[in-house]
Amino acid sequence: MSHSVKTPVTEIVAKAESLARLCEQTDVASGVEQLLQGVNEHLGLGDGSGFSHRLSRGGWHRIGGVVDNHYQPVSSNLRHWVEIEHHSDLDQLMLDYLDAGYFVTRITGKTHYFTLPSGSDPDAFMQLEVEALQEVLERPLIDRDWYPDSLEEFIDPLDYPKLEPEVVAAPRYQLRRLFAAADILGRLAKDSRRQQNLQRFLADWQRSSAADDHHFSQHWLLSLQAFTDSEGSQRYNVRPLAASVDNPPQLPDDNNLLNGRELANAIHQYDRAFAYPFAWFFQMLSHKGENYHLANAVLQDQLGAYDYLPVKDLKILRDWEAQPYSV
Repeated sequence: MSHSVKTPVTEIVAKAESLARLCEQTDVASGVEQLLQGVNEHLGLGDGSGFSHRLSRGGWHRIGGVVDNHYQPVSSNLRHWVEIEHHSDLDQLMLDYLDAGYFVTRITGKTHYFTLPSGSDPDAFMQLEVEALQEVLERPLIDRDWYPDSLEEFIDPLDYPKLEPEVVAAPRYQLRRLFAAADILGRLAKDSRRQQNLQRFLADWQRSSAADDHHFSQHWLLSLQAFTDSEGSQRYNVRPLAASVDNPPQLPDDNNLLNGRELANAIHQYDRAFAYPFAWFFQMLSHKGENYHLANAVLQDQLGAYDYLPVKDLKILRDWEAQPYSV
């Protein structure tokens, strides 16, 4: 199966700045499909050759900024405002703003994930992440009955009277990341177990029946956790993240172990829900220690009278039995 995009990967990455402006100018109320259409048109990726929406994850929040008593913005970043503009002088800041009536805000959000295959290899794809953000009131900037023990406690207190999360600004989109998967994976430490397992996961996908008609990025994303190493360089912890499936069926657990035809029907039903073959195996690998008994039950079936796995998938399963791993 071949995959190509009309616009080269490097050209897409080069448009990140203008893409960020497009996201900011797009009305959140118009929905994610409208955002996707605008992104693909901006990148010149029309008629089915562009990014596709794979997953939306919400329920998260982070520290916002500072607004005055009329909810007008003072700073979009509380930490920057304290540490840079006020030189981390907590005592002076408390004195200066004791009666200002300022508030700290919280950013609640949902992250939309999009992918675009750029070749046949599993790591040949672009990933786009766009956040839908809503700024709401979190707490008063200063409370006369509370004095923080440290600057960090002032910025992110564990115990502080919260306000009703009243909206202080219109919702907005913000570009979070745009990257080529191969580029990110190429920066990982070559000798780390995490890297080795991830590369094996991609290699197993490529030699499985799943890759016959499906690109990896149609069903999987990369979840990135950025950190700074001892030399001050930005690095990433990377793990695969399954694309969204509504109400997936439950696989049999060790309290409800199946075999033979019943087990074959159960895993095929699971694969159909995820819309690609051998899905149960790859999902198993992404949940460490979960359903390992299932792999053993399938292998026992294959040694007996049952033959419901393609030869290539059975080879992968036997390799996993010889040297188990997870991601």
